[in-house]
Amino acid sequence: MEAAAGGGAANMEAAAVAGAALGPLLSGVSAPGSVALAVSSNLNVFRAQKRYSTGLTIAELKCKLELVVGIPASLMELQLFGAAEEPLGPLDRDEALLGSFPVSDGCRLHVTDRSGSHAGLFEDPSQVPKYEIPDSDYDKRPESLRSFLRQRGWGRFDAGLAQRRAAQQQQDEAMAAALPLGARCLVRVPGQPSKRGTIMTNRFQAGILGGRALR
Repeated sequence: MEAAAGGGAANMEAAAVAGAALGPLLSGVSAPGSVALAVSSNLNVFRAQKRYSTGLTIAELKCKLELVVGIPASLMELQLFGAAEEPLGPLDRDEALLGSFPVSDGCRLHVTDRSGSHAGLFEDPSQVPKYEIPDSDYDKRPESLRSFLRQRGWGRFDAGLAQRRAAQQQQDEAMAAALPLGARCLVRVPGQPSKRGTIMTNRFQAGILGGRALR
């Protein structure tokens, strides 16, 4: 029993000595955990809120960031900013752990595309390849919106629309011409209190019947 106790004490003492020796080597690395970061890039103005393990190497982190910012890992430059947007330095050692840098919840990780070839790619839709159907082919498609409107005679396919608009304008002009100049009137505008005024002109213009001097 005494021998076993003596051996256990010796093992504990050896472990303490080993821990003291390794302490300086491990002091720059935080214990495995996770950290919440805001991820931004030079490709667009949007930010993504992500959580990453502090046990990831920077090389592994870059691979995960590819899906977030759309930049190849080999072209990334990472810059760390604090919660108050103070610069904390670059993450420029691919073999280093994320936890070995002064990273904490609320920090921002900015990703820069070193090539510059992708800059603005996600901001300008004109740079995105897309299929454009010729107007003549679109006109023949039976399931298109144009075909739907044509079948029902709506919109610009309404043959009587121009005639109805012309008739309505003539009616409005006739109503405006019948207004007696100088007569008092009550003006009602939806959502506003009624106002009294004087008819100053009986010309129809832009959907307005007569001009009024309000008092």
